[in-house]
Amino acid sequence: MPALPRLQERASVLAFRAGWRALRLLPAPLAYALFDAVAAVVTRRDGSSVQRLRSNYARVRPDLGPAELQELTADGVRRAFRYYVEAFRLPALSGEQVDDLVHITGTEPMLAELEQGRPVLAFLGHTGNWDLAGAWCARHLGHVVTVAERLRPEEMFQAFLDFREGELGMTIHPAERGTFGALLAQLRTGDPVVMPLLSDRDLSASGVEVDLAGERARVAAGPAALAVETGVPLFPVTMRHVRRGRHRWGLDITVHPAVDVPAEGTRTQRVAAATQACADALGAAIREHPQDWHMMQRVFVADLSARRRAPDEAAA
Repeated sequence: MPALPRLQERASVLAFRAGWRALRLLPAPLAYALFDAVAAVVTRRDGSSVQRLRSNYARVRPDLGPAELQELTADGVRRAFRYYVEAFRLPALSGEQVDDLVHITGTEPMLAELEQGRPVLAFLGHTGNWDLAGAWCARHLGHVVTVAERLRPEEMFQAFLDFREGELGMTIHPAERGTFGALLAQLRTGDPVVMPLLSDRDLSASGVEVDLAGERARVAAGPAALAVETGVPLFPVTMRHVRRGRHRWGLDITVHPAVDVPAEGTRTQRVAAATQACADALGAAIREHPQDWHMMQRVFVADLSARRRAPDEAAA
């Protein structure tokens, strides 16, 4: 790697680690206010990530006018930054403080499976705060086994990995070739683990096309494929940030009923049906509270097709 990019990556890591430590020392209202200010600057600069968030919101809420859409986008950016405030501060929270932040409903069927010594799967979108949810889950449901997308630089990814595995007690598999096999092997042991998987974006070439909040989108097939292969129940899970007071935020988590995995049909058909059932639950939550969906990448088929056409159009 050339010297300048290497120095830039190193500076990013140092800033990241300094921010992680400093935010633990700030009072929560001040930390939230600081990141709200940063979010406002990012929104005004209107970079590619903000533009993509606005485009995604426009697809799921086509009823909004330009001013309403801009207001929604600004709120979405604030809530995306709120995730980092909470993630950075999480190591300093006691278990009781985590419990105070999280309100969860619908866990009874999932807990019944775990109490019988069986594993469970969860289909998550990029809503709310999955790290905070994982901390609560590890305290009250069982051992969490999941997948994390690799970040650049590698040292930053390793810092998140160390935090989730060392301080939260999770088992994390990097998203790479062979990960599906490792997850499948874990489920086949029959150990009562919770396996939540962020799935509202296809990181591979094997995703499933679904209807998501009224638009065709490509999402990950992994959760449904694991359910088809193992018979482990698959629960859609959605999350949103809510105010607990004037200067306090918390996380509301909804565990939806396990989806029906068809017993008949080809494997591809069964995976597609189970994935669509998960997308139905996620899509309804996104439509109701789009500001809690932190999706700053392309997921909708129309946008993915436009990106593929771009080189040819540029050449023409």
